[in-house]
Amino acid sequence: MARKRTVDSPQFTPAVFRWARDRAGYNVEEAARKLGVRPELIADWENERGELFPTVRQARDLAALYGRSFLEWFLPAPPDLPEPSLIPDFRLYREASDPSETRELLDAQLWAETQRDNALDLYSEIGETPTEFRTRATTESDVEEIAALVRSAMQFPIEQQAGLLNGAQRAEIPRVIRDKIESLGVLTLRIPELKRYGIRGFCIAKFPLPVVVFTSESPNAQSFTLAHELGHVLLRQSAISGNIPRQGGDIKARQIEDWCNRFAAALLIPRSTVLARYPIPNAPKEVMPDTQINELAAYFGVSSHAMLIRLVELRYVKASYYWDVKKVEYEKEEREYKAFGRPKFYGRRYTNLLGRLYTALVMEAWESGRITNHNAAEFMGIKNLAHLNDIRRNFGT
Repeated sequence: MARKRTVDSPQFTPAVFRWARDRAGYNVEEAARKLGVRPELIADWENERGELFPTVRQARDLAALYGRSFLEWFLPAPPDLPEPSLIPDFRLYREASDPSETRELLDAQLWAETQRDNALDLYSEIGETPTEFRTRATTESDVEEIAALVRSAMQFPIEQQAGLLNGAQRAEIPRVIRDKIESLGVLTLRIPELKRYGIRGFCIAKFPLPVVVFTSESPNAQSFTLAHELGHVLLRQSAISGNIPRQGGDIKARQIEDWCNRFAAALLIPRSTVLARYPIPNAPKEVMPDTQINELAAYFGVSSHAMLIRLVELRYVKASYYWDVKKVEYEKEEREYKAFGRPKFYGRRYTNLLGRLYTALVMEAWESGRITNHNAAEFMGIKNLAHLNDIRRNFGT
């Protein structure tokens, strides 16, 4: 229950309560409903002349609801936080939300940009510079040639990916691809919550150290999204990406998204390797059995969805089979996908979000004494130092 404001009350700042609610995108009634209090109470807490103040528990609940730190309530005034530069929204469905109106998406972009700034600071601390990302492309570039150049730069021959019969080895392919992308000088981050907005990933094409962000998908789908966003890095085009409809959408966005999809398919499923297993028919087939699609998908360690996109592009099967028959089925499977199991160690949750490149920078700066335990925990977003030690012990596993 809220308490009367007195000289001994916690020095919460009403203006910060109001600022945090506005920034989180709630009106007074919505915030009150989610917190289980009367709207008049929220309004009074935000009023410099109000008579009531929240209990410590209520203030902590407010912090959780608004996505803020409890300690911010004691600031003398709302903090002057930078807004991220809006990333062009290349989601082509009409119902996609405008990122300028989506507080969570703006915060996701700001978080990603903050991790990039942190990583650049860490490079400076340890006296190193990020790997320079050299390869460039345009939407006129041949995806087969660019994909071959990128594979060579990654030092990732197709034999390290294709034909792995062991299921555990195939399951590791998305992690390997993520590591190989980072070896090019790209920071990769994971934000699971983006999926709710119809987002598969986004790219911040700032150099050095561009950023690729992906979300919660099946592991094989993650491989394709990572490769797709790498396509945006090659084009030097920041963008938010989602599923592509058969027709419609902004012409420029469509052209870029189509190129990135074709590049991703060429990178993960090289044409020459497909041809070595199945000669291209004289004319595209009307249909292709699931068994054949799935067998090829397993061979390359990609999703059946990505495999069929590639088979259509290589003219093994007609595009209508994908658009009219299989696309809806694949997207339904992807929407309903749920991950099971827990990481081998708790700290893996943090490394899964931040990637091995970022985590390695933190560990090196910490081990060399360039940053303190507290600094390292802050860089990793960790409150419990035991979890930080957990990462140090198990980072190489």
